[in-house]
Amino acid sequence: MNEALLRSLTPSVLGILVRRGADFAGAEDAVQDALVEAVRVWPADPPRDPKGWLVTVAWRRFLDATRADAARRRREDLIDEQPSLGPVPAVDDTLQLYFLCAHPSLTPSSAVALTLRAVGGLTTRQIAQAYLVPEATMAQRISRAKRTVSGVRFDQPGDVATVLRVLYLVFNEGYSGDVDLAAEAIRLTRQLAAAIDHPEVAGLLALMLLHHARRATRTAPDGSLVPLAEQDRSRWDTESIAEGVEILQAALARDRLGEFQAQAAIAALHADAPTAEETDWGQIVEWYDELVRLTDSPVVRLNRAVAVGEADGPRAGLAALAAVNDSLPRHTAVAAYLHERDGDLATAAQLYAEAAQKAPNLAERDHLTRQAARLNARRCR
Repeated sequence: MNEALLRSLTPSVLGILVRRGADFAGAEDAVQDALVEAVRVWPADPPRDPKGWLVTVAWRRFLDATRADAARRRREDLIDEQPSLGPVPAVDDTLQLYFLCAHPSLTPSSAVALTLRAVGGLTTRQIAQAYLVPEATMAQRISRAKRTVSGVRFDQPGDVATVLRVLYLVFNEGYSGDVDLAAEAIRLTRQLAAAIDHPEVAGLLALMLLHHARRATRTAPDGSLVPLAEQDRSRWDTESIAEGVEILQAALARDRLGEFQAQAAIAALHADAPTAEETDWGQIVEWYDELVRLTDSPVVRLNRAVAVGEADGPRAGLAALAAVNDSLPRHTAVAAYLHERDGDLATAAQLYAEAAQKAPNLAERDHLTRQAARLNARRCR
């Protein structure tokens, strides 16, 4: 059973049903039913035209679900006169589906779930497992999202930036259950890059590849976090790094800089350094300056303070940090790191302990707690 083929066909099949007159929610349900049927039937009886088979089965499921509606029955009678199986128009609706699923009326979590279902072809169960929530909860979230966008027309221009943010949210979720969301985000972004020629789409794909290349070294066998400076760089995925750098260079050559390209440039500088000590922190600070100009994001300013601390010394980093809102997540952890670099172990240990209490997840909390314990042990020697 070729699950990758099924998932790659999902957006175009859904788009065909919508163009035939199906409402988005009904069409999406019908496509999911067709995918389930394909999993059951195809291993023993694979179709010669997989896309045509899915369109036919999904359309019949949609018609079966709407026969009680008189107005829709009249529309069905007209379309039922067409041959059930036949050439499927070579129209790619993937891009419109991306824009629909990233509609501004949806919350980020709903947009992510709808993108994974409608464009990614994942089942509700798979998405629920990935997000560690009950299947019923995810089903309700997806149903609400589908109702929200059901009346949205496909002929309106979409916002690429919103689509990219949704894909970046998917990537940052990592993975759990039987769905690797980081890998899924890369697959979907490749799909988007094939559908639209945009340097920021390429920038996001490069950023994902460069970050994903370091994935195997981010945690120790016991599950504890491994900081970037301590990662085994010989285990980084050099093919993904090379591809990411090549994509980034082509995007930057178009001279339409955006935030994802700038983030990818920073990731590329980290990936290019043979050792942590050889990292070109001066260039990284320059790219953070570009990011501040592009986004004016407090999180970017926080990360820039770390880079300044590496490039110009911990006191310069602390001066840069002083201009950043101290209520930001990770602000206390950054302050602890810079104070440790400056030799103030007592302050650093106290700040690491405070940061551990604010950590958003168990792995980060354990890491920060160990840092505090390490410094307290050094002070007691």
